[in-house]
Amino acid sequence: MQKVLFVCVGNSGRSQMAEAFFNHLTKGKARAMSAGTNPASKVDPTVIELMKELGIDLSSHYPKKLTAEMLEGADKVITMGCGVEQACPAILAPTEDWGIDDPKGQPVEKMRDIRNQIKARVEKLLKEMGI
Repeated sequence: MQKVLFVCVGNSGRSQMAEAFFNHLTKGKARAMSAGTNPASKVDPTVIELMKELGIDLSSHYPKKLTAEMLEGADKVITMGCGVEQACPAILAPTEDWGIDDPKGQPVEKMRDIRNQIKARVEKLLKEMGI
């Protein structure tokens, strides 16, 4: 089974959404995880609400610290465009950066736009992976 790791600094927004979209859309055919280089204390409550709008429940998700084991176990590592290269050991693994704006502190409409960008990128990734 192919495994994808989504990485950002806080693991409270973008990478959580990407993980959830990936796992929802693959229906068990592949697996995603997410992690942060400096994880927040919780997933952003607005992100939880925005995902709930699309029928995806993140209420039990929590930010996780990026580990070497996560990197070693991933077939693909995707950073979310938050400058993680300065603080992220993920650069030691083959990575792709999506350059997505940080939703933290953004108005809800901007956060919704970011969510939709992530969903579109995940859908494109699944096609590229043949899933």
